[in-house]
Amino acid sequence: MEEKVKVLVIDDERTVCISCKKILEDAGYSVDMEMSGLKGAEKAINGDYDIVLLDLKLKDTSGLDVLERIRNKRLDVSIIIITGYATIQTSIEAIKKGAFDYVPKPFSPDELLISVHKAIEDRNLRKENERLKTEIEKMKKSTKIIYRSKVMEDVMNQILKIAPTDFTVTIYGESGTGKELIAHAIHQNSNRSNGPFIGVDLSSLVPTLIESELFGHIKGAFTGATYDRPGYFVMANGGTLFLDEISNTSLELQGKLLRAIETKRIRPVGSEREVEIDVRIVAATNKDLTQLIEKGLFREDLFYRLNVIPIHLPPLRERPEDIPILAMYFLSIAQEELKTRVRAFSNEAMAKLLSYKFPGNVRELRNMIERIAATTDSEIVRLVDLPEEIRNSGCEGKPVTNHIPQTAEELQEVKRRLREAIYSQVEKDFVINALNRAGWNVTKASELVGMLRPNFHALMRKYGIKTRDEGDK
Repeated sequence: MEEKVKVLVIDDERTVCISCKKILEDAGYSVDMEMSGLKGAEKAINGDYDIVLLDLKLKDTSGLDVLERIRNKRLDVSIIIITGYATIQTSIEAIKKGAFDYVPKPFSPDELLISVHKAIEDRNLRKENERLKTEIEKMKKSTKIIYRSKVMEDVMNQILKIAPTDFTVTIYGESGTGKELIAHAIHQNSNRSNGPFIGVDLSSLVPTLIESELFGHIKGAFTGATYDRPGYFVMANGGTLFLDEISNTSLELQGKLLRAIETKRIRPVGSEREVEIDVRIVAATNKDLTQLIEKGLFREDLFYRLNVIPIHLPPLRERPEDIPILAMYFLSIAQEELKTRVRAFSNEAMAKLLSYKFPGNVRELRNMIERIAATTDSEIVRLVDLPEEIRNSGCEGKPVTNHIPQTAEELQEVKRRLREAIYSQVEKDFVINALNRAGWNVTKASELVGMLRPNFHALMRKYGIKTRDEGDK
């Protein structure tokens, strides 16, 4: 059972305290009151409160002093200023001293609840942000592979088991799933980790020069061979040679690769002498090699040499629980490189990312995050900041997951995200429905639903909803 959010109201007017307490307790919050500013500050500092509602004008001390005292000791508490003595200057000063929001008296229940709800959302985002950063730092110490899902944990356990051996490995996975990172992880955890890691994308090599690139050549072997050149096999000696897109090779080259793996010897182009090699082969492909064998496009004997240890890397759509931690990881990298303010994702934006299929897998996610970080001015990535193809994909606001939670902790995380996504979608639908009924006139829409216009407009901004009439803002 989830703990209630705890709120402390500090106000020397008893009627205000009681009013706030009733409004918030009716909404499901746990509320305490304190009419002394000095006692309230001590209570806020020593208690386990999530939110403090603080009046600026108190009888025994200045509300700004109380704000400063709480903020100096408790950075995790969200402080909302409530006062009847509202001026632009005091508002700016309170925000500068660390207040989260400012609600002038007299306020309606809706105004108070919206401000508190915003504070809770901000607190949850900060907590999630810190939790993801902690997870990321732990993973970065051992490997650059960032994950949270059970299926990727199984892949990593498999890597740790087979890495110390010298068996050849073939990594299967769609484009963009991170096959080279897996190959790196195998190398880093092997007895060859002090040796070189050489990665070769076979599909990018010129067909007429591919043999020379892999096995090297001697001076004069062909036109343009003006000096002896070692190939990738020699360059990887004592380490690991990663052959990406192994399926994009001719049958002739496959025969030479087979011989190199079996004999641990290669013959540079144009040479009559063979060279001994000591490399571990890790191959990768985004195709089914058994199907290519049936079509006569891949040698069966090479397949058995390469496929000693097969690793199947799942696409991102089959491990959506990795999306939040990957997105946060890429965002932190972009934030550091671009020196931007963006630091987290709104619940609506993350729900939409969770529902998207990501045909380009992790590579697509990374490219998208980098683009967003470079273009948004906000601290929080909102739904409106996402690319149009992602915003318009699937069922709006309904996170899709094919993964069944494996632990109670995973189940709670999935339930929390689903609740947030569903609440957000209902709230957004509520706003759009009201606007449709009012002919997209904000004033009429707010009156129809019984909300103050500024509060209704705040909900519109939250979901990136703009009026059709640019004059009605």
